[in-house]
Amino acid sequence: MSNTSIDVIGIGNAIVDVIFTADDSFLKSVDLEKGMMKLVDLDQAAEIYDALTPNLEVSGGSAANTLAGIASLGGRAAYIGKVRNDALGETFRRDIRKIGVDYRTRAATNGPSTARCLVIVTPDAQRTMSTYLGVSACLSSEDVDVDAIRASQITYLEGYLFDPPEAKKAFFFAAEAAHHAERQVALSLSDSFCVDRHRAEFLDLIQGHVDILFANEEEINALYGTKSFSDSISAVRSQCQIAVLTRGARGACIVAGSDILDIKPALVSEVLDTTGAGDLFAAGFLFGITSGRSLEDSGKIGALAAAEIIGHFGARPEVSLAQLLLDKGL
Repeated sequence: MSNTSIDVIGIGNAIVDVIFTADDSFLKSVDLEKGMMKLVDLDQAAEIYDALTPNLEVSGGSAANTLAGIASLGGRAAYIGKVRNDALGETFRRDIRKIGVDYRTRAATNGPSTARCLVIVTPDAQRTMSTYLGVSACLSSEDVDVDAIRASQITYLEGYLFDPPEAKKAFFFAAEAAHHAERQVALSLSDSFCVDRHRAEFLDLIQGHVDILFANEEEINALYGTKSFSDSISAVRSQCQIAVLTRGARGACIVAGSDILDIKPALVSEVLDTTGAGDLFAAGFLFGITSGRSLEDSGKIGALAAAEIIGHFGARPEVSLAQLLLDKGL
């Protein structure tokens, strides 16, 4: 695409991730369903925080993690997300800028505090999340930088942000601005519970505004109410140009019209934490597409980025993904 200074701009919940380790019995004690994301209030978040010792605190949020991956790959990344003018908000702003992501959203001077996500990793490397959305859920169309949208090849929308009405309006506003500038729009479904809450509206957004859809197997089945993955593929292929469907240890499937590409997972010596695997697969795929790679090679880059993430705690790359690409000849 011509006249673009940004490869991908993402819109999502600006969150600081706090990562803990615990066993399944702790999840039951605080009424958390393993492997899922649950929205909590500030008091509930404090209860979990006080009961465990953090392993790591790092700026996160699904779309922000994806943009961090794109920057690590050498892509031009920008981000729109709302924080408060508090200590956590400053941590988020400092972290995302340090890794090379253009972040200019003004901090809120009143209202709820900066969001945080409590990620509990069990011994099998599954992650269960309790998220206090705070001021991140207050994002509105006024926070959308239309000039940056127009300057971006792809606008990437985070499904987690679809709950608040004003944020939902911001999604449609951003998507329309992107398409008016003849740019592409990508959407991550984020979570099956999120899909269950907004199925009809997600379908409307996908059919009218989304070019590239990201989902895991559970999410795509929830979207179309199907019981088999093959039925979901049949349903999605006419809804958007490209669907990128991740399947954990089974790799991923890329659906583009009548074409279906199976992408094998990249090898990893040990799986420690699956937090951010889908976010980084999206990073690799979007980097591949915006740098002119084929669908297959973009999928391979996504698999490589996801493999790097699951080999350590946290959802941000610990090594240069650009160097990994060079080492793999991609």
